[in-house]
Amino acid sequence: QDLSLPNGTPVDTSSPASSSSLLNRLQLDDDLDVETRDLFVTVDDPKKHVCTMETYITYRVTTKTTRAEFDLPEYSVRRRYQDFDWLRNKLEESQPTHLIPPLPEKFVVKGVVDRFSEEFVETRRKALDKFLKRITDHPVLSFNEHFNVFLTAKDLNAYKKQGMALLSKMGESVKYVTGGYKLRSRPLEFAAIGDYLDTFSLKLGTIDRIAQRIIKEQLEYLVELREYGPVYSTWGGLEVELSEPLEGVSACIGNCCTALEELSEDMTEDFLPVLREYILYAESMKNVLKKRDQVQAEYEAKLEAVALKREDRPKVPTDVEKCQDRVECFNADLKADMERWQNNKRQDFRQLLMGMADKNIQYYEKVCIT
Repeated sequence: QDLSLPNGTPVDTSSPASSSSLLNRLQLDDDLDVETRDLFVTVDDPKKHVCTMETYITYRVTTKTTRAEFDLPEYSVRRRYQDFDWLRNKLEESQPTHLIPPLPEKFVVKGVVDRFSEEFVETRRKALDKFLKRITDHPVLSFNEHFNVFLTAKDLNAYKKQGMALLSKMGESVKYVTGGYKLRSRPLEFAAIGDYLDTFSLKLGTIDRIAQRIIKEQLEYLVELREYGPVYSTWGGLEVELSEPLEGVSACIGNCCTALEELSEDMTEDFLPVLREYILYAESMKNVLKKRDQVQAEYEAKLEAVALKREDRPKVPTDVEKCQDRVECFNADLKADMERWQNNKRQDFRQLLMGMADKNIQYYEKVCIT
């Protein structure tokens, strides 16, 4: 049954809307035009630091902006991975109703042994650059005070020590509900989002595993090809009459090695990172969905408590109204961020799949020509 207030007024907990939340939705849906952007952030110039206790990589974060919230038009600071992790945690705390872009995994990805190798560092740099650009493009997250600090502070450690001091009121009011409340039923539109994310994660995980297996087999085949080609050159040196065709076979195998190596690098450096990012993205969206459910469960529990009191004067308590506002905020922000995420996903995967198709065509053209 639907919940109702003491005066008998029915209350809809599925997807309430207020003028403020609708305005927020419109702001989120409004794509930022490149010509009207006022904040640009890039991550480059990785440097290795060797200290007594540890060895780590820092990256240069360059910011150019015309926003009034910044004192200067340009900033350049150096950040390490744990600084990016600090930023993401702060965004989750202070903007709990929004989808926070994922970071690349902290530990070495499968198949990469040296986390200080040029290939690994460059792959991580690209992922960190994309992470900041996704925040920069978000009409709410890009104005977060912690993001401003991350981009501008020369000494970030001083801000890290402040802990929870910089949390916004929304961050303080929306917390995980550890127990006592249980959602009766997730609204259909959010249940559909949850089902989609489960299926999407499953399918993408399968593609990721198959792609890694293909790359592994390609690299094993590449090792054999590299051993196979020189045999024909050696053979050609022993038999003058066959030297020309044998050298041709050896050159052909060498070209095949080069083409296969390029294809494997493209899959490792371009294809797999996008798959991993969106697997992590789906998990992030699931976490926001769970927080939304917890806030709605709290709201339903408060409504039931008010209904049981059967007061003569049917007045809605302030804490119930505040809880309803939080549900409204979550609903509007989650739907808007989901739509934004879907748009980005379509663009990213269209570019990714078309790019991989082109790489495969180029590979077979090189092999056929040889």
